[in-house]
Amino acid sequence: MDRDAIERNLQRVHERIAEAAIRSHRKLESVRLVAITKSHPAQVVRTAYQCGHRHFGENRVGEASEKQAQLTDLKDVTWHMVGRIQSRKAGDVAGHFKYVHSIDRLKIARRLNQYQADIAQTLIGYLEVNASGEDTKAGWNLAKRTTWDEFLEEVQPIFELSYLRIEGLMTMAAWNANEQIVRETFSRLRELRDHLERSLSCRLPELSMGMTDDFEIAIEEGATIVRVGRAIFGPR
Repeated sequence: MDRDAIERNLQRVHERIAEAAIRSHRKLESVRLVAITKSHPAQVVRTAYQCGHRHFGENRVGEASEKQAQLTDLKDVTWHMVGRIQSRKAGDVAGHFKYVHSIDRLKIARRLNQYQADIAQTLIGYLEVNASGEDTKAGWNLAKRTTWDEFLEEVQPIFELSYLRIEGLMTMAAWNANEQIVRETFSRLRELRDHLERSLSCRLPELSMGMTDDFEIAIEEGATIVRVGRAIFGPR
């Protein structure tokens, strides 16, 4: 995809974000766009950068590392890890990402904290929640509110880690679901965030939810970060 197409697509996505923010009586600056470049070459990142974009998300540590090695001259790019992290790959995250959206278990949180401590840098993280209840989704399955208190006990140690700062939650809606189900999934994540804040006396300002097919609904339900790939770069 050429620069004109990417620039045009970015502009249209920003317009849609603005329209959704207006509908939900929110300020435009309360929503951040992360461009997902999974399976696209490093040149796509460079082109979007030249169009003014700075936040990019990757699903695989190895693929991201290869692209980052080709883009070392882009000093102010912010990288987001949005895919599941294997324990053996946790060390590769350290120093290469500012944000991790996919912290889905205590073990990986502790591993990430360990490697971040080695380089004395804090990583910003979001807890991944399966808010739709689908068996195929990663993250803590919290579609039923009866599981929330047990979840609180399990994740409390994560908030005590020194080099991993939890600032929010992440989820994905069900594929091909109707709008009402999608909306309920996103509103459930927001309600869970509010429950966590009250119960743990913490601040979780970020809700990472919404992709190409549903990011406008997500914004209407409180998303502060939307993760959009196909609407910007076309199909992989």
